[in-house]
Amino acid sequence: MKVTGLVSSAFFCSTALAIGQKPTINFNGTGIRLAEGGSSVQLYADNGDWPGVLRVVDDLAEDFGRVTGTKGTVTLLGKETSPSLNASTTFNVTGKTGFGTSGPGRYDRRGGAIIAGTIGNSTIIDRLISEGKVDVSEVEGSWEAYVSTVVDNPVQGVSRAVVIAGADKRGTIYGLYSVSEQIGVSPWYFWADSPPQKHSSIYAQTVTVVQKSPSVKYRGIFLNDEAPALTGHIQAKFHDSPWGPGYNAEFYATVFELLLRLRANYLWPAMWNSMFNVDDPRSQPLADEYGIVMGTSHTEPMMRATKEWSEFGNGTWSWETNNETIYPFFVEGAERSAPYESVVTMGMRGYHDTPIGPTNDIVLLEAIVAAQTEILTDIWGEDAVSDPSVVPQMWCLYKEVQGYIDAGMEVPDYITLLWADDNFGNIRRLPRGNETDRSGGAGVYYHFDYVGDPRSYKWINTAKLQKTWEQMHMAYERNAREIWVVNVGDLKPLELPISHMMDLAYDISLWDKDSVPTWLKHWASREFGTSVASQTAELMNNYTKTVGRRKYELTDVSTYNIINYEEADRVMATWKNMADVAETIYNSLPEETKAAFFEMVYHPVTAGYVLHDIMISTAKNNLYAGQGRNSANALADHVREQFNRDHELSAEYNSMLDGKWEHMMDQTHIGYRYWQQPMRQVLPGLQYVQTQERALTGDMGVTTESSNATVPGDDPYHDNGSNSLTMQPLDPYGATSRWIEIFCVGTQDFDWNITANVSFVSFSQSSGSLSPSGETDVRIYATIDWEQAPEGSGMVQLNVSSSTDYGAQFNMPQLMMPYTHTSVPDAFSGHVESDRHVSIEAEHWTSVTNSSSAHYEVITGLSRTLSGVTLSPITAPSFTTSNAPGLTYDFYTFSASSVTNLTNITVVMTPNLNTIPDRPLRYAIQLDDQEVKTVQPVIDQPNGANPRDWNTAVANNAWLGTSNFTYSGPGEHTLKLWALEPGLVFNSVWVNLGGIKPSYLGPPESARV
Repeated sequence: MKVTGLVSSAFFCSTALAIGQKPTINFNGTGIRLAEGGSSVQLYADNGDWPGVLRVVDDLAEDFGRVTGTKGTVTLLGKETSPSLNASTTFNVTGKTGFGTSGPGRYDRRGGAIIAGTIGNSTIIDRLISEGKVDVSEVEGSWEAYVSTVVDNPVQGVSRAVVIAGADKRGTIYGLYSVSEQIGVSPWYFWADSPPQKHSSIYAQTVTVVQKSPSVKYRGIFLNDEAPALTGHIQAKFHDSPWGPGYNAEFYATVFELLLRLRANYLWPAMWNSMFNVDDPRSQPLADEYGIVMGTSHTEPMMRATKEWSEFGNGTWSWETNNETIYPFFVEGAERSAPYESVVTMGMRGYHDTPIGPTNDIVLLEAIVAAQTEILTDIWGEDAVSDPSVVPQMWCLYKEVQGYIDAGMEVPDYITLLWADDNFGNIRRLPRGNETDRSGGAGVYYHFDYVGDPRSYKWINTAKLQKTWEQMHMAYERNAREIWVVNVGDLKPLELPISHMMDLAYDISLWDKDSVPTWLKHWASREFGTSVASQTAELMNNYTKTVGRRKYELTDVSTYNIINYEEADRVMATWKNMADVAETIYNSLPEETKAAFFEMVYHPVTAGYVLHDIMISTAKNNLYAGQGRNSANALADHVREQFNRDHELSAEYNSMLDGKWEHMMDQTHIGYRYWQQPMRQVLPGLQYVQTQERALTGDMGVTTESSNATVPGDDPYHDNGSNSLTMQPLDPYGATSRWIEIFCVGTQDFDWNITANVSFVSFSQSSGSLSPSGETDVRIYATIDWEQAPEGSGMVQLNVSSSTDYGAQFNMPQLMMPYTHTSVPDAFSGHVESDRHVSIEAEHWTSVTNSSSAHYEVITGLSRTLSGVTLSPITAPSFTTSNAPGLTYDFYTFSASSVTNLTNITVVMTPNLNTIPDRPLRYAIQLDDQEVKTVQPVIDQPNGANPRDWNTAVANNAWLGTSNFTYSGPGEHTLKLWALEPGLVFNSVWVNLGGIKPSYLGPPESARV
């Protein structure tokens, strides 16, 4: 059987643990026995092959030992040991010559055979090719491709063997590591402590797999923003260099191996307080030996680290005034890297990640690039420099640097243009027009970690996987395929999104818009075992969608509304449920799996729950204190307990496995006041009430949904001297009930009772007792029986009585509950107004009209509330309302026309950016038969600056576009939307008839009939 091209996810994971890999391994006795009953797999390679290949052969031998308990045996062969290498050559293979399941004789301690090598570097592989036993015609000469097949009698003494033939050294390495992953060794076995999945028998399937070149040529990570966590860890675990923290070859060896096991090949090393080539001169040769392509960040040209200038530079970092000193500095960096595989960063920014000057001086930057080109030409030769396969070069168009391209700067065709996101996962620009024809191609610099406005996010994983897929799919389809590098901060807390990104980069054809849940199940199976894979995948799918609403560092006491739409309560219920599920799974795991699960699942989920509890409970404490509630004090104490719990979780992380990951959870994350990390964890302000004194209003207070007010008594939220509050209205199509809270504000126990002046209102609880020393608060839900309620509008009076008095001057509190008993025509189908608004999720359209050149697709989870709706393909042309695919939403209203007869309609979108500047994202909107309005939500700013209102959009993870229309009154209405550019993603629509209340996520979706 031969396996090539796209395969179904069910196929490539039916027997294999490797994500996205076509299976060559099974454990059910089918094919060639590689290891069984203590037998040792035999691994053969040519001793003249690449050092990195030979190292990975040893790794695979170790991996078999991790899985079966018996390490593989490695035999190196080659011209020195076997000058006449051919089928008759004896390789000291003794004992049984046939290792198939049907072969004669008994099994001995020698297992089956794997032969691996690189075309042109392995005499074994070259001979098998020349003899016609291995067909490499589909991969020969390709970048990082390989063939895995089964060969009969490859050498004397071996009757059958798995043969892995790599088109180049990394092709062979990926073929070997694919076997490692399939037999049960995760790429994260060291960096996340994923345990090997034990098997007593391992078999090779009799298949041929052709793994062609990766989707993206250079795929890697950037270690950045390293302090306090990663740098603290390095200082604790590795010897300092003469120059600072010990970012040495021993450390980087673990990173190199991780990258290769993830099928990545590219690294920007740590930069702020380290120097990759200087701290340890062994690191660069070791990277090359492993097979890792080195680069430097967007602000570190010519293979020189930022810190190198402060240590060895002379004068200011200014080309305009100090180029005579900077030029030789560049020369040394280029010469130092010349023997090794590198991608050279071109251009120049200001010192320490700042603009090079106050304006975009194109002449200056062109002079810098010309000088850098001269240096490379002197080292490599003119023809070599212009050949991206010989001297790969890239110019990262980060922040203000994009402004140079926008202003017309011309960059040599062979330099890769590395477009950047906005630091929050929204790609700013991609190739357009003839930019796709550049010989150097294009790539993307992306972020899972960032320091800067509106706030840094460095703590734990906040990447939304659905967003990563959507953005990187767009990049790939727009021909940004040369380099994908992602800022991963400290690396350690970001295992999940790193894995996902590298799998997309390796073979994006395997993963479509609906693939995140499937990918997560494969990931969970690999890391924690199949028994918990489904439950863990569902949990992490919920996590990635929930945490994607807003970065932890941007979440504070004001984020989620605690009185409207039960928003904060619903958010907390989601986090609490996820934390409970994480704990249940954790407790069910064997001991050897718990560390990995703690690091990658339990900690982020539980810590996320604790942080949200701190912020929301603090908000409630502040509200309750203002209402005089005794329970404000208990909430303050609870927040302090959760603050301690946050610390305990960090301490547990840092101390687990005898302190293996010491300091990796040192990052501060509570107490942000501006963009920079707080220097110490600081709780938001808490308030306490004096519970030894009775409130002036007695012992009982009453409030209701969507109100800060308390009755009886005076406060800023209702008329002084009033004992009455008006509740939010009820109708058959909105919330099924409204809540009322009764609480202690005094020193005495009291009995309470609530009654209505009509029989069609019921309560979840109509009486009870509260005590300052016991239960202090109760939430009651008032519900209307619509079958009994009269038609039309009315007002219900609710009386709330206490067994004690209401202070010296106040009366029994009353609540006025308005209601409207309405109904829509039987023939109507669509959304229905409630509480003077209509809220619609974009994917719930009434009808859709697609065109021959584009259609709408739903990307589940790509929004703060449900899904994203966007045009496909992403390469579709611009549209007008006359030819654009359209979405229609029917809705029904009951509200009478207002004084102004206007309604605001807000479209909520993901915070995507104008990746084609002359085709800015736009949509058109129409209410009923009124004039169509065109909206451009993203307004670009000059000189590479972020768009107008960008800070708010990325903080809220949404663009909001609001249009005014005339409201014609009650009845059926039709809203139409047209996306006029691909890349614009609709999330939801809010029709405001005067009833939308403040909240972060917006009103929940209206009823649909």
